[in-house]
Amino acid sequence: MHVFPIAHTAFDTATAELAGYIPHSVTQDVAPADELAEMSGRNCYRSWQRRNPHTTDNAGYLKQIIDHQHYSVLEHASATFFVEGVSRALLAELTRHRHLSFSINSQRYIDYSGTTPVIPPAVEKGSTEEAVIRDAYTRAVADYTDLTEGLRARGLKRKEAREAARCILPNAAPVDLIVTGNMRAWREVIAKRFHEAADAEIRELASTLLRHLKILAPATFQDFSTDNPAQDERGDGEGTGHA
Repeated sequence: MHVFPIAHTAFDTATAELAGYIPHSVTQDVAPADELAEMSGRNCYRSWQRRNPHTTDNAGYLKQIIDHQHYSVLEHASATFFVEGVSRALLAELTRHRHLSFSINSQRYIDYSGTTPVIPPAVEKGSTEEAVIRDAYTRAVADYTDLTEGLRARGLKRKEAREAARCILPNAAPVDLIVTGNMRAWREVIAKRFHEAADAEIRELASTLLRHLKILAPATFQDFSTDNPAQDERGDGEGTGHA
């Protein structure tokens, strides 16, 4: 599994100043996503002057936003990631997050004949269990290849043959995707998937995403720790043991 941040929100300080917002000093090094969230929150009340000593700095302001669950102001900034080499099983869980946007490898167009399986984190490298998975996947892909070639020989177009043959590809089939979410959506993903009750593979993905997000928007994700998965029940429970 590899995760690469490929796009994220910029913040136009000059235009923001025209609107009345007072951007933080360059020396404070506030991330664009965090700055945008603060401006969005302050715009609700036109509280540009920062008179409250507890919310003078960006981290303090966004802490209050998070504490009061005023999450709508976190929806304006977004981040996009290229995720490589995860399983179709993981994809099925990740797409349950309705507010993410996906561009995914199509099994109708891509030939899976030469692919190898994504091994679950619980399976030790070199173990008997890994050998079983690899053998089962190799046999499935061989059948997939035979089906594709047979259907092509009957006159079906390549896309039609692959879309029919893909029915026997396992959950371990690899997939690459580009996924975009606003910061509120990413907070939901982290809360539900970087959790001890979540599937091990998607928990690993969430851990990697969190490390990137804490760089892109440190104040927005200040209440999340990268050290250990959450053990408390956060969010509405979907994805913390029900998928």
